[in-house]
Amino acid sequence: MNNAPNVRALAAETLYNVVDKGASLNQELPFASQGLAPKDKALLQQICYGVLRYLPSLENYCQHLVEQPLKGKRRIFQFLLYVGIYQLQHMRVPPHAAISETVNALQPLRALGLKGLINAILRSFQRQQVELEEQAKQIPVCLYNHPNWFIKQLQQAYPDSWQQILAENQQQAPMWLRVNQSQYSTQEYSDMLTANDIEHTLNADFIDGIKLAKPRDVFSLPEFDTGACSVQDAAAQLAARFLAPQDDDVILDACAAPGGKTCHILELADADVLALDSDATRLERVKQNLTRIGLGADLQCGDASQPHTWWDEQQFDRILLDVPCSATGVIRRHPDIKWLRRASDITDLATLQGDILNSIWPLLKPGGTLLYATCSVLPQENQQQVAKFLANNDDVEHIPLHDKDTPNTPGLQLLPGESDGFYYAKLVKKL
Repeated sequence: MNNAPNVRALAAETLYNVVDKGASLNQELPFASQGLAPKDKALLQQICYGVLRYLPSLENYCQHLVEQPLKGKRRIFQFLLYVGIYQLQHMRVPPHAAISETVNALQPLRALGLKGLINAILRSFQRQQVELEEQAKQIPVCLYNHPNWFIKQLQQAYPDSWQQILAENQQQAPMWLRVNQSQYSTQEYSDMLTANDIEHTLNADFIDGIKLAKPRDVFSLPEFDTGACSVQDAAAQLAARFLAPQDDDVILDACAAPGGKTCHILELADADVLALDSDATRLERVKQNLTRIGLGADLQCGDASQPHTWWDEQQFDRILLDVPCSATGVIRRHPDIKWLRRASDITDLATLQGDILNSIWPLLKPGGTLLYATCSVLPQENQQQVAKFLANNDDVEHIPLHDKDTPNTPGLQLLPGESDGFYYAKLVKKL
Protein backbone atom coordinates (compact mmCIF):
# COMPACT_ATOMS: atom_id res chain seq x y z
CA MET A 1 0.00 0.00 0.00
CA ASN A 2 1.33 3.46 -0.97
CA ASN A 3 1.13 5.80 2.03
CA ALA A 4 3.02 8.67 0.40
CA PRO A 5 1.22 12.03 0.69
CA ASN A 6 -0.74 13.08 -2.38
CA VAL A 7 0.83 16.31 -3.62
CA ARG A 8 -2.35 17.42 -5.44
CA ALA A 9 -4.40 17.06 -2.27
CA LEU A 10 -1.81 19.08 -0.33
CA ALA A 11 -1.86 21.73 -3.05
CA ALA A 12 -5.66 22.02 -2.92
CA GLU A 13 -5.60 22.40 0.86
CA THR A 14 -2.80 24.95 0.74
CA LEU A 15 -4.51 27.04 -1.92
CA TYR A 16 -7.81 26.92 -0.05
CA ASN A 17 -6.09 28.21 3.10
CA VAL A 18 -4.39 31.03 1.18
CA VAL A 19 -7.18 32.25 -1.09
CA ASP A 20 -10.26 31.63 1.06
CA LYS A 21 -8.80 31.93 4.55
CA GLY A 22 -6.22 34.65 3.87
CA ALA A 23 -3.17 32.68 5.01
CA SER A 24 0.28 33.51 3.66
CA LEU A 25 1.76 31.10 1.14
CA ASN A 26 5.12 31.56 2.89
CA GLN A 27 3.57 30.08 6.04
CA GLU A 28 1.42 27.40 4.42
CA LEU A 29 3.97 25.84 2.06
CA PRO A 30 6.53 24.80 4.70
CA PHE A 31 3.75 23.25 6.76
CA ALA A 32 2.30 21.35 3.79
CA SER A 33 5.79 20.25 2.67
CA GLN A 34 6.68 18.48 5.92
CA GLY A 35 7.82 14.94 5.24
CA LEU A 36 7.81 15.29 1.46
CA ALA A 37 10.70 14.15 -0.70
CA PRO A 38 12.58 17.02 -2.39
CA LYS A 39 11.01 16.20 -5.75
CA ASP A 40 7.51 16.33 -4.27
CA LYS A 41 8.28 19.58 -2.40
CA ALA A 42 9.29 21.16 -5.70
CA LEU A 43 6.12 19.87 -7.39
CA LEU A 44 3.91 21.20 -4.59
CA GLN A 45 5.54 24.62 -4.85
CA GLN A 46 5.26 24.66 -8.64
CA ILE A 47 1.55 23.84 -8.55
CA CYS A 48 0.72 26.34 -5.78
CA TYR A 49 2.66 29.16 -7.39
CA GLY A 50 1.16 28.36 -10.77
CA VAL A 51 -2.45 28.27 -9.61
CA LEU A 52 -2.00 31.60 -7.80
CA ARG A 53 -0.43 33.14 -10.90
CA TYR A 54 -3.35 32.10 -13.11
CA LEU A 55 -6.21 32.10 -10.60
CA PRO A 56 -8.68 34.36 -12.52
CA SER A 57 -8.34 32.27 -15.68
CA LEU A 58 -8.80 29.02 -13.75
CA GLU A 59 -11.88 30.44 -12.02
CA ASN A 60 -13.28 31.52 -15.38
CA TYR A 61 -12.81 28.08 -16.93
CA CYS A 62 -14.61 26.45 -14.02
CA GLN A 63 -17.53 28.86 -14.31
CA HIS A 64 -18.13 27.40 -17.76
CA LEU A 65 -17.41 23.78 -16.84
CA VAL A 66 -19.13 23.36 -13.47
CA GLU A 67 -22.92 23.56 -13.44
CA GLN A 68 -23.03 24.42 -9.74
CA PRO A 69 -19.98 25.98 -8.03
CA LEU A 70 -18.50 23.90 -5.24
CA LYS A 71 -19.22 25.94 -2.11
CA GLY A 72 -19.08 25.58 1.65
CA LYS A 73 -17.52 22.31 2.78
CA ARG A 74 -16.98 21.36 -0.85
CA ARG A 75 -14.98 24.50 -1.64
CA ILE A 76 -11.64 22.69 -1.34
CA PHE A 77 -12.61 20.58 -4.36
CA GLN A 78 -12.95 23.76 -6.41
CA PHE A 79 -9.24 24.30 -5.73
CA LEU A 80 -8.54 20.70 -6.67
CA LEU A 81 -10.09 21.48 -10.05
CA TYR A 82 -7.77 24.48 -10.38
CA VAL A 83 -4.85 22.18 -9.59
CA GLY A 84 -5.92 19.73 -12.29
CA ILE A 85 -6.58 22.37 -14.95
CA TYR A 86 -3.31 24.18 -14.23
CA GLN A 87 -1.40 20.95 -14.85
CA LEU A 88 -3.24 20.34 -18.12
CA GLN A 89 -2.67 23.89 -19.33
CA HIS A 90 0.80 24.82 -18.10
CA MET A 91 2.80 21.78 -16.96
CA ARG A 92 4.61 19.02 -18.79
CA VAL A 93 2.79 16.32 -16.85
CA PRO A 94 1.19 13.90 -19.36
CA PRO A 95 -2.56 14.70 -19.48
CA HIS A 96 -3.64 11.21 -18.39
CA ALA A 97 -1.31 11.42 -15.36
CA ALA A 98 -2.47 14.93 -14.47
CA ILE A 99 -6.10 13.81 -14.48
CA SER A 100 -5.59 10.48 -12.71
CA GLU A 101 -3.38 11.95 -9.97
CA THR A 102 -5.82 14.81 -9.39
CA VAL A 103 -8.73 12.35 -9.14
CA ASN A 104 -6.64 10.19 -6.77
CA ALA A 105 -6.31 13.21 -4.48
CA LEU A 106 -9.95 12.67 -3.52
CA GLN A 107 -8.97 9.69 -1.38
CA PRO A 108 -6.90 11.62 1.21
CA LEU A 109 -9.50 14.39 0.95
CA ARG A 110 -12.16 11.78 1.82
CA ALA A 111 -14.41 12.49 -1.11
CA LEU A 112 -14.27 9.42 -3.34
CA GLY A 113 -17.88 10.11 -4.32
CA LEU A 114 -16.68 13.08 -6.38
CA LYS A 115 -14.37 11.00 -8.59
CA GLY A 116 -16.78 10.95 -11.52
CA LEU A 117 -17.46 14.69 -11.33
CA ILE A 118 -13.79 15.78 -11.09
CA ASN A 119 -12.78 13.38 -13.86
CA ALA A 120 -15.57 14.60 -16.16
CA ILE A 121 -14.78 18.29 -15.61
CA LEU A 122 -11.06 17.84 -16.32
CA ARG A 123 -11.80 15.88 -19.48
CA SER A 124 -14.26 18.58 -20.56
CA PHE A 125 -11.51 21.15 -20.14
CA GLN A 126 -9.28 19.07 -22.39
CA ARG A 127 -11.91 19.06 -25.13
CA GLN A 128 -12.82 22.75 -24.80
CA GLN A 129 -9.40 24.18 -23.90
CA VAL A 130 -8.80 26.32 -27.00
CA GLU A 131 -12.31 27.77 -26.92
CA LEU A 132 -12.15 28.49 -23.19
CA GLU A 133 -8.75 30.17 -23.46
CA GLU A 134 -9.90 32.44 -26.28
CA GLN A 135 -13.03 33.40 -24.36
CA ALA A 136 -11.03 34.22 -21.19
CA LYS A 137 -8.67 36.52 -23.12
CA GLN A 138 -11.57 38.92 -23.69
CA ILE A 139 -11.70 39.65 -19.94
CA PRO A 140 -8.84 41.90 -18.67
CA VAL A 141 -8.57 40.23 -15.26
CA CYS A 142 -8.18 36.85 -17.00
CA LEU A 143 -5.95 38.13 -19.79
CA TYR A 144 -3.47 39.60 -17.29
CA ASN A 145 -4.28 37.37 -14.27
CA HIS A 146 -4.15 40.28 -11.83
CA PRO A 147 -6.96 41.95 -9.86
CA ASN A 148 -8.71 44.82 -11.65
CA TRP A 149 -7.85 47.41 -9.00
CA PHE A 150 -4.13 46.70 -9.43
CA ILE A 151 -4.29 46.76 -13.23
CA LYS A 152 -5.98 50.18 -13.08
CA GLN A 153 -3.40 51.59 -10.66
CA LEU A 154 -0.55 50.40 -12.88
CA GLN A 155 -2.20 51.85 -15.98
CA GLN A 156 -2.39 55.22 -14.26
CA ALA A 157 1.15 55.13 -12.84
CA TYR A 158 2.92 53.54 -15.83
CA PRO A 159 0.95 54.25 -19.02
CA ASP A 160 3.80 53.00 -21.21
CA SER A 161 4.97 49.95 -19.25
CA TRP A 162 2.05 48.57 -17.21
CA GLN A 163 1.64 45.52 -19.45
CA GLN A 164 5.34 44.69 -19.11
CA ILE A 165 5.07 44.86 -15.31
CA LEU A 166 2.11 42.46 -15.34
CA ALA A 167 3.95 40.10 -17.70
CA GLU A 168 7.07 40.10 -15.48
CA ASN A 169 4.92 39.29 -12.45
CA GLN A 170 3.88 36.05 -14.15
CA GLN A 171 7.48 34.86 -14.56
CA GLN A 172 9.65 32.87 -12.19
CA ALA A 173 11.95 35.23 -10.32
CA PRO A 174 15.71 34.86 -10.87
CA MET A 175 17.95 33.64 -8.06
CA TRP A 176 20.49 36.31 -7.11
CA LEU A 177 23.41 35.91 -4.73
CA ARG A 178 25.01 38.71 -2.73
CA VAL A 179 28.73 38.14 -2.29
CA ASN A 180 30.07 38.85 1.19
CA GLN A 181 32.70 41.46 0.36
CA SER A 182 34.37 40.97 3.75
CA GLN A 183 35.32 37.47 2.56
CA TYR A 184 35.53 37.58 -1.26
CA SER A 185 35.24 40.05 -4.10
CA THR A 186 32.39 39.45 -6.54
CA GLN A 187 34.88 38.33 -9.19
CA GLU A 188 36.62 35.94 -6.78
CA TYR A 189 33.33 34.29 -5.89
CA SER A 190 32.35 34.20 -9.57
CA ASP A 191 35.56 32.27 -10.23
CA MET A 192 34.64 29.82 -7.45
CA LEU A 193 31.23 29.24 -9.04
CA THR A 194 32.86 28.68 -12.42
CA ALA A 195 35.24 26.15 -10.88
CA ASN A 196 32.18 24.32 -9.54
CA ASP A 197 30.42 24.40 -12.95
CA ILE A 198 27.66 26.69 -11.64
CA GLU A 199 26.43 28.81 -14.53
CA HIS A 200 25.90 32.48 -13.70
CA THR A 201 26.19 36.07 -14.91
CA LEU A 202 27.43 39.38 -13.46
CA ASN A 203 25.80 42.78 -13.85
CA ALA A 204 27.73 46.05 -13.47
CA ASP A 205 24.63 47.76 -12.00
CA PHE A 206 24.68 45.38 -9.01
CA ILE A 207 28.30 45.23 -7.90
CA ASP A 208 27.76 42.72 -5.08
CA GLY A 209 25.44 40.50 -7.10
CA ILE A 210 25.63 37.29 -9.11
CA LYS A 211 22.62 35.92 -10.98
CA LEU A 212 22.43 32.15 -11.25
CA ALA A 213 21.29 30.66 -14.55
CA LYS A 214 18.82 28.54 -12.61
CA PRO A 215 17.84 28.18 -8.94
CA ARG A 216 19.66 25.62 -6.85
CA ASP A 217 20.03 24.40 -3.27
CA VAL A 218 22.01 27.02 -1.34
CA PHE A 219 24.14 24.36 0.34
CA SER A 220 25.51 23.36 -3.06
CA LEU A 221 27.09 26.86 -3.29
CA PRO A 222 30.77 27.21 -2.32
CA GLU A 223 31.18 28.14 1.35
CA PHE A 224 27.55 29.21 1.74
CA ASP A 225 27.48 27.72 5.23
CA THR A 226 30.35 29.99 6.31
CA GLY A 227 28.76 33.14 4.92
CA ALA A 228 30.60 33.63 1.61
CA CYS A 229 27.31 34.59 -0.05
CA SER A 230 23.63 35.08 0.70
CA VAL A 231 20.48 34.80 -1.38
CA GLN A 232 19.15 38.32 -1.95
CA ASP A 233 17.54 39.95 -4.96
CA ALA A 234 19.68 42.45 -6.84
CA ALA A 235 17.31 45.34 -6.08
CA ALA A 236 17.49 44.70 -2.33
CA GLN A 237 21.29 44.67 -2.56
CA LEU A 238 21.24 48.37 -3.44
CA ALA A 239 19.99 49.31 0.04
CA ALA A 240 23.30 48.99 1.85
CA ARG A 241 25.19 50.57 -1.05
CA PHE A 242 22.92 53.63 -1.11
CA LEU A 243 23.09 53.89 2.69
CA ALA A 244 26.93 53.86 2.36
CA PRO A 245 27.80 52.71 5.91
CA GLN A 246 31.17 53.75 7.33
CA ASP A 247 33.29 52.18 10.06
CA ASP A 248 32.17 53.19 13.56
CA ASP A 249 28.80 54.51 12.36
CA VAL A 250 25.83 53.99 14.67
CA ILE A 251 23.12 52.65 12.35
CA LEU A 252 19.45 51.78 12.76
CA ASP A 253 18.01 49.13 10.46
CA ALA A 254 14.31 49.65 11.13
CA CYS A 255 11.90 46.87 10.06
CA ALA A 256 15.00 44.68 9.71
CA ALA A 257 13.65 41.13 9.33
CA PRO A 258 14.62 38.80 7.78
CA GLY A 259 18.00 40.49 8.01
CA GLY A 260 19.53 40.45 4.54
CA LYS A 261 20.12 44.20 4.55
CA THR A 262 21.43 44.13 8.14
CA CYS A 263 24.01 41.55 7.13
CA HIS A 264 24.97 43.50 4.00
CA ILE A 265 25.58 46.69 6.04
CA LEU A 266 27.92 44.78 8.35
CA GLU A 267 29.72 43.14 5.42
CA LEU A 268 30.55 46.62 4.09
CA ALA A 269 31.53 48.40 7.31
CA ASP A 270 32.55 47.78 10.91
CA ALA A 271 29.51 49.61 12.24
CA ASP A 272 27.35 49.48 15.37
CA VAL A 273 23.99 48.30 14.05
CA LEU A 274 20.65 48.12 15.85
CA ALA A 275 18.32 45.76 13.98
CA LEU A 276 14.72 46.54 14.93
CA ASP A 277 11.59 44.61 14.05
CA SER A 278 8.12 44.41 15.54
CA ASP A 279 7.88 40.63 15.01
CA ALA A 280 9.93 38.60 17.51
CA THR A 281 9.64 35.43 15.42
CA ARG A 282 10.97 37.14 12.31
CA LEU A 283 13.74 38.73 14.39
CA GLU A 284 15.02 35.19 14.97
CA ARG A 285 15.66 35.00 11.21
CA VAL A 286 17.90 38.06 11.52
CA LYS A 287 19.85 36.31 14.29
CA GLN A 288 20.22 33.14 12.19
CA ASN A 289 21.48 35.09 9.18
CA LEU A 290 23.99 37.02 11.27
CA THR A 291 25.23 33.82 12.88
CA ARG A 292 25.84 32.15 9.52
CA ILE A 293 27.97 35.00 8.20
CA GLY A 294 29.78 35.43 11.53
CA LEU A 295 28.81 39.05 12.22
CA GLY A 296 26.89 40.67 15.07
CA ALA A 297 24.26 43.36 15.66
CA ASP A 298 22.04 44.45 18.50
CA LEU A 299 18.58 42.96 17.99
CA GLN A 300 15.51 44.64 19.44
CA CYS A 301 11.81 43.88 19.14
CA GLY A 302 9.95 47.15 18.77
CA ASP A 303 7.50 49.17 16.69
CA ALA A 304 9.21 51.67 14.38
CA SER A 305 6.20 53.98 14.63
CA GLN A 306 6.55 54.11 18.45
CA PRO A 307 10.23 54.93 19.18
CA HIS A 308 9.43 56.06 22.72
CA THR A 309 8.85 52.40 23.65
CA TRP A 310 12.39 51.27 22.74
CA TRP A 311 14.73 54.18 21.83
CA ASP A 312 17.51 55.14 24.28
CA GLU A 313 17.70 58.69 22.79
CA GLN A 314 21.11 58.13 21.18
CA GLN A 315 20.75 59.48 17.64
CA PHE A 316 21.92 57.48 14.63
CA ASP A 317 24.41 58.37 11.90
CA ARG A 318 22.40 56.42 9.34
CA ILE A 319 18.94 54.87 9.24
CA LEU A 320 17.66 52.29 6.80
CA LEU A 321 13.88 52.58 6.77
CA ASP A 322 12.49 49.63 4.80
CA VAL A 323 8.86 50.31 5.67
CA PRO A 324 5.94 47.84 5.61
CA CYS A 325 4.42 48.01 2.13
CA SER A 326 2.11 46.33 -0.37
CA ALA A 327 4.99 44.17 -1.69
CA THR A 328 3.63 44.74 -5.20
CA GLY A 329 7.19 44.77 -6.54
CA VAL A 330 7.79 41.15 -5.53
CA ILE A 331 4.59 39.52 -6.80
CA ARG A 332 6.55 37.07 -8.94
CA ARG A 333 8.15 35.74 -5.73
CA HIS A 334 4.89 35.87 -3.75
CA PRO A 335 1.94 35.42 -6.14
CA ASP A 336 -0.49 35.24 -3.22
CA ILE A 337 0.01 39.00 -2.79
CA LYS A 338 -2.31 39.55 -5.76
CA TRP A 339 -5.22 37.92 -3.93
CA LEU A 340 -4.44 38.91 -0.33
CA ARG A 341 -4.11 42.65 -1.05
CA ARG A 342 -7.07 44.99 -1.49
CA ALA A 343 -7.17 48.49 -2.98
CA SER A 344 -8.05 49.88 0.46
CA ASP A 345 -4.83 48.38 1.87
CA ILE A 346 -2.74 50.83 -0.14
CA THR A 347 -4.28 53.88 1.55
CA ASP A 348 -3.83 52.28 4.98
CA LEU A 349 -0.23 51.34 4.23
CA ALA A 350 0.58 54.83 2.95
CA THR A 351 -0.74 56.28 6.22
CA LEU A 352 1.37 53.85 8.26
CA GLN A 353 4.47 54.59 6.17
CA GLY A 354 4.03 58.32 6.71
CA ASP A 355 3.62 57.78 10.45
CA ILE A 356 6.80 55.68 10.62
CA LEU A 357 8.84 58.14 8.56
CA ASN A 358 7.73 61.05 10.75
CA SER A 359 8.40 59.07 13.94
CA ILE A 360 11.86 57.86 12.92
CA TRP A 361 13.20 61.14 11.50
CA PRO A 362 13.96 62.69 14.95
CA LEU A 363 16.22 59.70 15.67
CA LEU A 364 18.65 60.80 12.94
CA LYS A 365 21.63 63.02 13.77
CA PRO A 366 22.02 66.36 11.98
CA GLY A 367 24.10 65.55 8.91
CA GLY A 368 22.92 61.93 9.05
CA THR A 369 21.46 59.89 6.19
CA LEU A 370 18.07 58.16 6.03
CA LEU A 371 17.32 55.76 3.19
CA TYR A 372 13.60 55.19 2.62
CA ALA A 373 12.83 51.88 0.91
CA THR A 374 9.90 49.71 -0.18
CA CYS A 375 9.40 46.66 -2.37
CA SER A 376 6.37 48.35 -3.94
CA VAL A 377 5.74 49.75 -7.43
CA LEU A 378 2.87 52.03 -6.38
CA PRO A 379 3.53 55.80 -6.29
CA GLN A 380 1.32 56.35 -3.21
CA GLU A 381 3.83 54.38 -1.14
CA ASN A 382 6.93 55.71 -2.84
CA GLN A 383 7.38 58.91 -4.82
CA GLN A 384 4.25 60.59 -3.42
CA GLN A 385 5.16 59.58 0.13
CA VAL A 386 8.64 61.08 -0.04
CA ALA A 387 7.53 64.21 -1.95
CA LYS A 388 5.02 64.91 0.82
CA PHE A 389 7.68 64.46 3.50
CA LEU A 390 10.05 66.83 1.68
CA ALA A 391 7.32 69.44 1.33
CA ASN A 392 6.37 69.25 5.02
CA ASN A 393 9.85 69.36 6.59
CA ASP A 394 12.44 72.15 6.44
CA ASP A 395 15.35 70.17 7.91
CA VAL A 396 15.60 67.57 5.15
CA GLU A 397 17.84 67.60 2.09
CA HIS A 398 17.00 65.39 -0.87
CA ILE A 399 19.97 63.47 -2.37
CA PRO A 400 19.43 62.39 -6.01
CA LEU A 401 20.08 58.76 -6.89
CA HIS A 402 19.87 59.38 -10.67
CA ASP A 403 19.48 62.22 -13.18
CA LYS A 404 15.69 62.50 -12.93
CA ASP A 405 15.55 62.24 -9.14
CA THR A 406 14.18 65.65 -8.04
CA PRO A 407 12.32 66.85 -4.92
CA ASN A 408 9.08 66.89 -6.95
CA THR A 409 9.67 63.39 -8.38
CA PRO A 410 11.99 61.92 -5.77
CA GLY A 411 13.66 58.55 -5.58
CA LEU A 412 14.62 55.61 -7.76
CA GLN A 413 11.83 53.26 -8.87
CA LEU A 414 12.95 49.85 -10.10
CA LEU A 415 10.36 47.73 -11.90
CA PRO A 416 10.28 43.91 -12.06
CA GLY A 417 12.66 42.54 -14.66
CA GLU A 418 16.36 41.94 -14.11
CA SER A 419 15.65 42.66 -10.45
CA ASP A 420 12.50 42.86 -8.34
CA GLY A 421 10.39 46.00 -8.11
CA PHE A 422 11.91 48.29 -5.49
CA TYR A 423 11.95 51.96 -4.49
CA TYR A 424 14.64 54.04 -2.78
CA ALA A 425 14.89 57.66 -1.72
CA LYS A 426 17.90 59.16 0.05
CA LEU A 427 17.43 61.95 2.59
CA VAL A 428 19.96 63.85 4.70
CA LYS A 429 19.14 65.87 7.82
CA LYS A 430 20.40 69.45 7.49
CA LEU A 431 23.01 70.62 9.99
